[in-house]
Amino acid sequence: MYSVAVNNLNKSYGKTVILDDIDLTMEAGGFTVLLGPSGCGKSTLLRLIAGLEDVTSGQVLIGDKDVTLADPKDRDIAMAFQSYALFPHMTVEENIGFGMKINKFPKEQITQRVNEVAEMLQIDHLLKRTPAQLSGGQRQRVAIGRALMRQPKVFLFDEPLSNLDAKLRGEMRLELKKLHHKLDSTIIYVTHDQIEAMTLATKIILLDKGVPQQIGTPYDIYNKPANVFVAKFVGSPQINLLKGKLLQEGNVWGVQIGQLFIPMTHYDFLEKPVEGRTVLFGIRPEHITQSPLNSEMELSLPVTAYEMTGSETLVELNLNGQPLKAKLDANVHIHDGEVINVNVNLQHISLFCGATQERI
Repeated sequence: MYSVAVNNLNKSYGKTVILDDIDLTMEAGGFTVLLGPSGCGKSTLLRLIAGLEDVTSGQVLIGDKDVTLADPKDRDIAMAFQSYALFPHMTVEENIGFGMKINKFPKEQITQRVNEVAEMLQIDHLLKRTPAQLSGGQRQRVAIGRALMRQPKVFLFDEPLSNLDAKLRGEMRLELKKLHHKLDSTIIYVTHDQIEAMTLATKIILLDKGVPQQIGTPYDIYNKPANVFVAKFVGSPQINLLKGKLLQEGNVWGVQIGQLFIPMTHYDFLEKPVEGRTVLFGIRPEHITQSPLNSEMELSLPVTAYEMTGSETLVELNLNGQPLKAKLDANVHIHDGEVINVNVNLQHISLFCGATQERI
């Protein structure tokens, strides 16, 4: 297993800065996900690691080897892209074994390795078919199988599931997770899909405008977002962010939102709280429910909108003129304008400075 690191990495196209002086380490054996919106630089970073583009300045290391100026073929990596890039006139067997064939490996060795990879990906029964006879998920398995043939130091995946429908994406996420455990290899994976990131990653690097916004486990990214951008990007429905002010009542610090005082008894402040400071109070919709379990506050609020999704009911409430989203049971019966009671769990809240939007 090999780690991957970039030191003081910069990438620009003329005056347009794509990546700005980035320092990152992706641990050996880890499943590191580069997450962020379109245009944030995540695919560019992956291509720089792969050697498909030249760095403007900085260093790329695979293991303890500086590969900044090395050709892609000399980096001992394998890559799977968003497009399957399969040869339409070749069978699955020929597609998977193509790399070994052009490198003049013995035919028996190629056949043995193709069979091992196909069995691992559960496509051994498809070896004689052509890509036109395969589903999208099967084609993606073939593309991944071609990458696995080389047994490289590092696997790089660039949004490999984005062309699949929702059901297939869910199935392939599970297969990739199993594959990581089987291979025990270092994987770097690019996606804009937060569900992929949360379910697959051992570590997430969340990028915006070429700058890492937060690096951490899926748990930390979700429950302790470093700033408002991270808090809003991860989570669906989106986190509630309510404007308020920090106040102290006796020995208890809290947030005053209109006439409502919300105590911060569970919150670990990163800096000393300041009386009267304008803040954004962040709480996720799943922590506002009908269940009294772990609840420390009950609110009676009017319904402004609601959606029934089948498994749950998403409700928007009015809290002193600010929208507050909640997740209720699927069988709840509500109407617009109706006042309902909800319970609030304050154990996983977040506070952000109103001016800087950074966690406080």
